[in-house]
Amino acid sequence: MATVRKLEQRPGWAYAVAAGLVRPTLSLATKRDWIDGEKVPATGGCIVVVNHISHLDPLALGHFLYDHGRLVRYLAKEAIFRTPVLGTIAAGAGQIPVYRETERAGGAFDAAVAAVEAGECLGVYPEGTITKDPDGWPMRGKTGAARIALATGAPVIPIGQWGAQEVLPAYTVRPHVIPRRTTRFKVGDPVDLDDLAGQPLTPQVLHQATDRIMAAVTALVEDLRGETAPPVRFDPATSGGHVIGNPRKPPKETRG
Repeated sequence: MATVRKLEQRPGWAYAVAAGLVRPTLSLATKRDWIDGEKVPATGGCIVVVNHISHLDPLALGHFLYDHGRLVRYLAKEAIFRTPVLGTIAAGAGQIPVYRETERAGGAFDAAVAAVEAGECLGVYPEGTITKDPDGWPMRGKTGAARIALATGAPVIPIGQWGAQEVLPAYTVRPHVIPRRTTRFKVGDPVDLDDLAGQPLTPQVLHQATDRIMAAVTALVEDLRGETAPPVRFDPATSGGHVIGNPRKPPKETRG
């Protein structure tokens, strides 16, 4: 697929190396169905939120955004930065280390806010991990993306994806490239959080914003799959679900 939008930012050596390896590899190994990519802001700080279905996701999304004129910065586990070669590239590309359950954990939030306020495109998987939903649907989201959005006022751009799990199934390391699978992305309109802006970041406000974010992402995944998501969003903390409403679709039977 031809480049949709010219990259205006200077990628730097690390991003240039990564793009030089990833883009031709994915172009050979996969087919692509990219929908409404022009909805990704061409400039300015923004937060793209995407469902998580495969370890391939960061590379596939990076390819998608690169070909739509944006360099993406991720919040990444700090262990990656201690990995030879990969850690050097991740640091050089401006990725943000997350030190979970340590006194340094808050630094990732501060760095993410600073990146967005500096005009960067921040990529967030609001589920926090690859979905554990039995049918691959988006799970209940964590509040990090909402917290960053409400702290910065930057637009939240929902993206649904499907197909990467066929190239590299979840929690596996062996890719399936013959025959070539299709990775699909569809971009939605910014999530409306205007009524929540300026309010104290209480748990209620953050969960309300997060539910809107996850509903927007799920609707795009529904469009790509041609199916209706269950009305109970899977919650790995309870192995049950978080009851939600989907005004676009009639409810199905609730899963227990």
